Amino acid sequence: MARPLRVFMVSFVAVGTVIAAGSVARFSYAPMPDEGDLLNPGRYPVSTAYDVLGRRVARAEAERLRATSEGRGALTAESGAVAIDEALLRRGREAFYRETFGNEVFLSDVMGMLDGGLTPYEVARAIVLLGGKGTTNLQVRMARDVSVGDRIWRTGELVPTGLDVPRNSAFILGIRTFYDRGRLRMGITCALCHAAVDPASGKVVEGAPNTDLNAGLLMALASNASAYFMHGSADPSAHPGDPARQVITESGARAALPDRDRFEAAAKVEVASWPAGSFDSSADRETNPTSIPSSFSAYAEPYSWSGRAGIGPFKGLSALNNNVHAANSDTTQQTRAAKTLFGLDPQVYLGTVLQGAAAGPLRYDPASGRRPTEMLEAADPTPGTPGLNSYAVLPSFPATNYMTDNGLLASVPGEPANYANNAMSAFQNLLRAPDAPADTEQMRRGRAVFERVGCAGCHSGPALSNNRVIPIAEIGTQPSRAHSTMRMEARLAPPEIFATDTPFPLPPDPKLVPIPLEGEVLKQVQLAWAHAGTAGGYKVQNLVGLAWSAPYLHDSGVAVGPDAEKQLGVPGTLDAGIAPDPANSLRALVDRGLRAKVVAANAASQKARTARVTGEGHAYWADPAAGVSAGEQTDLVAYLLSINALTEQVPVP
Repeated sequence: MARPLRVFMVSFVAVGTVIAAGSVARFSYAPMPDEGDLLNPGRYPVSTAYDVLGRRVARAEAERLRATSEGRGALTAESGAVAIDEALLRRGREAFYRETFGNEVFLSDVMGMLDGGLTPYEVARAIVLLGGKGTTNLQVRMARDVSVGDRIWRTGELVPTGLDVPRNSAFILGIRTFYDRGRLRMGITCALCHAAVDPASGKVVEGAPNTDLNAGLLMALASNASAYFMHGSADPSAHPGDPARQVITESGARAALPDRDRFEAAAKVEVASWPAGSFDSSADRETNPTSIPSSFSAYAEPYSWSGRAGIGPFKGLSALNNNVHAANSDTTQQTRAAKTLFGLDPQVYLGTVLQGAAAGPLRYDPASGRRPTEMLEAADPTPGTPGLNSYAVLPSFPATNYMTDNGLLASVPGEPANYANNAMSAFQNLLRAPDAPADTEQMRRGRAVFERVGCAGCHSGPALSNNRVIPIAEIGTQPSRAHSTMRMEARLAPPEIFATDTPFPLPPDPKLVPIPLEGEVLKQVQLAWAHAGTAGGYKVQNLVGLAWSAPYLHDSGVAVGPDAEKQLGVPGTLDAGIAPDPANSLRALVDRGLRAKVVAANAASQKARTARVTGEGHAYWADPAAGVSAGEQTDLVAYLLSINALTEQVPVP
C-alpha cells in the first residue's frame, strides 16, 4: 500500500475507533518521530554524570566524589542532584513530545480551543487532505464565523494555523489528543513550539522553534480567549457587566463580572496581535509576546528572553520548562495571587476566567449561588491542589521563588516531583541544529568580521553567549517584557525545590532543598526579574541554530523576507504569510539603514503596535558606517548562519 494511502487509512481508522468506542473508552495519543524521520538525529555525546542545582559534574569528577562520604553526599537527591542516565534521557524525549501535565482540561474545557471557529472535524479533514505530504502550516477551514476586532473569519475560510504535520504522518506535532468517554480534548507539549518540520524534506527538526505557529490567532478563534486575559492589555474594568451578575468577593462584598461578550471581543484582539512564532508567557496584563526560542539550549543559560530562568537544575532550563506548564497553560492556578499580580479580587479574577468556559461543569454562572473557587473545586481533576494541571506544591505557594513563578512544579503521578522537567532539560541540552554545507574560507572571513566589530565581546563561550543579562537601558530593545515580572517581588520566597527523589503525589513531609543564591548571581537574577530597584533587562542570546530561528530580537521585530525592498518587518513578512529570510533578517540586525526601514514598517502597523513589536535596540552595527563593506557583511551573515553546534568541546548535558 502506498504511504499516502496508509495515512488516509490511519486517519479513517482512528475516527472509526472513536465512534465505535462510544462513551466507554479512554485513550490518548501524541506523535513522536522515529530517528529516520529527523533532519538532525545527531546528538552531543553525553559526558556529564550529574547535574547538581545547575552545576555539571563530569564522570571523572563523579568518580572522585564517590570515593568519600562527603562526596557521596554531594551527589544525593537531598543535595538536589539529578543523575544523567539513559532512563532520564529517554523520559526527556518522550515528555518533550507527549507530556501535557494535564493542560488539556484548561485548553479544552475552559478556553474552548475545540469549541470556537476551528473544530476537531475540520482539523482532521485538513490533515487527511494533505495526503501524507506534510506541512509547516496546516490550513484549517473555519467551521463558523468568528469576529476578531474588525476582521471576520468566515465559515469555510482557511486559517493559517502554523501547526506542523510531518511527512507521512496523520498527526500534528506537539498536540496530544485525548478521548475520555465521549469528551474530546487536546493538550499541548513542548514539541508544539520547539520542534518544526523542515519544508524541504518534510522531516522534523528537534529543537527548532516553530516560527510560523499562529498561537495567538488560534487562541483568538477559541470560544473563551478571556481565560488568557491576564497575558494581554484587555482591561476588565473597561467592560462593566450586568450588575445582577455578581460574585461574592474574598471580603464578603459583592462585585460584578465584566460583560462577557464585550470583554471576550477585547481579549481576542490582544492575543490575535501576536506575530506568528510568538507567545506571551508573561501574566503582567500587558500584551508583549516574545519570539519562541530554540531548544538548542546547551550553555545558553540563563533562559527566557529576560534571563529570568537562571537558577536550579540545569542552570535554569528546568525552571523554564516548568514555567510553561505550571504558569502558562493553566491560568486558574493564579487565583490566590490575583490581588498581588493583577489588583483583582481572587473571586472576580476566577469568575472572569470561567464565565465563558467551554464545558458546563467549569462554566461559572453567578446565579448558581456558588463562588467561582467552589465551582473550580467541584470540577477539578486534581483535587486538593491549585488549578487544573498536575502540580507538586511547594510550601511557599503562591509566592514567587525565582525557581518558579508561584511555588508550583509540574509533575506526573508515579515519578518523582519535577522529574519530567529535569528529563526534558537533559534531552534538550543534547540537541544541535542540522548540519549545513559551508564555505570554509567564507566562514573564516565572517568570523574575522565578527571579532573586529566587537560581537565576541558578548557572544563568547561554547554557545556564543557570555550568559549575562544586559540592562534594558543598555540593550535598548522594547522594554515592556523586561519588567513583566516586577510585581512578583511583592510576594517573594527563598528559592527551593523538592529533593529530586521525592515521590509524586507528595508524601506528608517532603524534603526541601534550598537553592543557593547570593553575590553576582543574585544581582543578575534580580536584574532579570526587574527586582531590587532595577528596570529589568534581556539576556545575551546564544547563536547556535540562527538559520532556524528568524525573525530576530525578543519581539520578532527584525524580520525581512526574500525581497528586502518590499517585505519588511512583521507586517511585510509574518502578517503577510511570508517566512522571514534568515540572511536578510540578520542583515537587518546589523545594518542600520535596513533596520530603520524595518522599524518604520513595524511602527506603521496597528497590529504590531498592539503587540509592542518594534524591532528596535541591539544597536551594534556591521555596516558601511562601521567600516564594514557589503562583501564583509555578507561573510558575517554567512558565518552566523553556519553555527549549528557548540564551538567548544565541553561537558553536556
